[in-house]
Amino acid sequence: MKYGYFDDEKKEYVITRPDTPAPWVNYLGSPEYGAIVSNNAGGYSFAKSGANGRILRYVFNQFDEPGRYIYIRDNESRDFWSASWQPVGKDLSEYKSECHHGTAYTKMMADYSGIHSEVRYYVPLGKSYEVWSLAITNDTDKVRSVNVTGYAEFTNNSNYEQDQVNLQYSQFITKSVFHDNRVRQMIHANLDQIENGKEVDNKIVVNRFFGLAGAEVQSWCGDKEEFLGRYHGYGNPQGVINGKLNNQGNYNENGCGALTTALSIAPGETKEIAFLVGMKDDAEAGEIVASYTDTASVCKEELEELISYWHKQLSHFQVKTPSPEFDTMINTWNAYNCFMTFIWSRAASFTYCGLRNGYGYRDTVQDIQGVIHLAPEMAVEKIRFMLSAQVDNGGGLPLVKFTHNPGHEDTPDDASYVQETGHPAYRADDALWLFPTVYKYVSETGNVDFIDEVIPFANKDEGTVYEHLKRAIDFSMNHLGKHGMPAGLYADWNDCLRLGKDGESTFVALQFYYAMTILKEFAAYKKDESYIGYLDECQKNLGNLIQDLCWNEDRFIRGFTENGEVIGKRDDPEANMWLNPQSWAVISGLADEKQGDLALQQVYDRLNTEYGAILMDPPYHAHAFDGALAVIYNAGTKENAGIFSQSQGWIILAEALRGHGERAFEYFMENAPAAQNDRAEIRRLEPYCYGQFTEGKASPNFGRSHVHWLTGTASTVMVGCVEGILGMRPDFYGLHIAPSVPKAWDEFEIDKDFRGCHLHITVKNPNHAESGCKKLLVNGQEMEGNYIPEEILTAETVVELYLS
Repeated sequence: MKYGYFDDEKKEYVITRPDTPAPWVNYLGSPEYGAIVSNNAGGYSFAKSGANGRILRYVFNQFDEPGRYIYIRDNESRDFWSASWQPVGKDLSEYKSECHHGTAYTKMMADYSGIHSEVRYYVPLGKSYEVWSLAITNDTDKVRSVNVTGYAEFTNNSNYEQDQVNLQYSQFITKSVFHDNRVRQMIHANLDQIENGKEVDNKIVVNRFFGLAGAEVQSWCGDKEEFLGRYHGYGNPQGVINGKLNNQGNYNENGCGALTTALSIAPGETKEIAFLVGMKDDAEAGEIVASYTDTASVCKEELEELISYWHKQLSHFQVKTPSPEFDTMINTWNAYNCFMTFIWSRAASFTYCGLRNGYGYRDTVQDIQGVIHLAPEMAVEKIRFMLSAQVDNGGGLPLVKFTHNPGHEDTPDDASYVQETGHPAYRADDALWLFPTVYKYVSETGNVDFIDEVIPFANKDEGTVYEHLKRAIDFSMNHLGKHGMPAGLYADWNDCLRLGKDGESTFVALQFYYAMTILKEFAAYKKDESYIGYLDECQKNLGNLIQDLCWNEDRFIRGFTENGEVIGKRDDPEANMWLNPQSWAVISGLADEKQGDLALQQVYDRLNTEYGAILMDPPYHAHAFDGALAVIYNAGTKENAGIFSQSQGWIILAEALRGHGERAFEYFMENAPAAQNDRAEIRRLEPYCYGQFTEGKASPNFGRSHVHWLTGTASTVMVGCVEGILGMRPDFYGLHIAPSVPKAWDEFEIDKDFRGCHLHITVKNPNHAESGCKKLLVNGQEMEGNYIPEEILTAETVVELYLS
């Protein structure tokens, strides 16, 4: 079943049926001001922190309420509806609507009772407030008198948990007043006479505003219960039914902003107004509302600027292939998903409620990889930030606070850090993600000087980027298990697999092996021959250990517990086949061709499904060891034999590295949201963004996906597609082109901005090969092999590659 379609030209997803299987959302804003809006206007917003800067209230895991509601009332018939289908929910045989989710804006159009409305939600570029721009048109042949009412439900405390739970406190600190076309809501208003900037019990006055521009407010309300009416809901608020609000603010209990204006609209006439929301002091709020006096012009200009900015970001890498699903994801939606994950990490969605007040180390370092080819200047700033969150012992801070202060942070070795963040120990894999991420940045940009840039450590000391990476190696070398492989510590990538402090993870061992390959590239640039020798010896020893201990006939095991139990053996009754060790054996370069192909074949035969490869099989149930925390989940769910989406990117990359274009693309299509647009009733999540996992074959809900938007899947699949399927593999000095594609692809094109040059790449496949380079031409000059040295690039470089 379809609920909408992709408009690739405008880079929008258009929802044509508002009764979607779940709220389908979009992200607006920047790190300064974030907003989430659903196709029915549900959602919330926050300034800087979803945990401590919450502005608009949202009740999670309920009915997508409340939200950014605009009500329209015909003052003759007294009939009313909303500019989004919900919350009023008119009969869809009479109410027609479309929702266009675009790049950092959402547009909702509705037609009902001869009135056409179009509301555009966005956060202006570089600003820290939101705009609800409304155009309302009379499509009848008589003058229409309508009331338009905007409703914003404020939190009573900027901390989401305090607002929702600590009611004996949070309901008695709020107050709202009205002046100059706006409601002003104050938290801790009674502190307004305290000296400016002074705190009482760590609290100050916090101001929010809800304003109207383009029309005069006829009536207003600042109290939720007064607006809704007792025993009424968002679908039938008393204030809208009555046609006039009560002009009263709130003093205690639940505040809101509700503003009504009356419009007389001639036949064929359109009138435009805008509601504005933010967390600003009163004077600045007044200036913001006043700046929208010329409402239509200002909003049009802001929206065009916003679209232009985001489309420019996406333009740095575009493809044209025989697969519309692949093009849609790579050109727009996977890329935009990468940017949102890059910005918000796991801070705020409809599943992450906003209480994680910081960046997960491994999450963020991986997220960076998805935008390096699109916005390397943004990526390097976040890389610097994450390097500054590396402890001087080489490990990463498990959670990097939004208030991170390099050089002055506590660490997991300090009880204070554990108490504040809830993270009790280092994780084995955190700092190892730095290696591919830093390498991808330097290779994409050619900025080898970055290797020598000095960056502080989290707690003390400083060092060059090269020194940071060396200390990450030291961290793993100083934390080895009983067999000599990296110790499991608190956990590896799989938080539900606790092998024990001295247990050993094959996955981490393979990461470590790969990290040493990468660091040898840096060491070669530095002409650090003695260190190369050290890495060679360490890598050889580690490789032998992995081969001797972890290869189990036709697969790699998952690891060892600290008690010596082997996890993932062929004859285990449960969890005897794991996905990630097989893909990473290939990605790391450890597995030889025969071994790699055998392991990948086992994945395809044992783990693959029509929705992607499950994480392991069979699921845990009766034979879980003590650290197999996945057993708490139902079979086929999350880490317990679910289709963990992030891992799909790694299996795509592994198959592509082996030249298996058919398999790589098959894995892409199985899990790609755009490829499931006609199965929305099964998938349920948005068909334009990745989810954390899909329920596996052991679940009765096989194919249903969960945990939208903020998932490492976005970056992992992007890397799998760009570096794997499309074969864009830069190094310090140029670019390898090594596609692995379906045999049926006769030809495809790539437009890529690379080191100040624009590359137009055409790949031709007359012999229907999956991979291999027969001939490479650069500006008509035939190259040796599939490598383009940087020095031969021109401002406009034309590349032709013929597959063998």
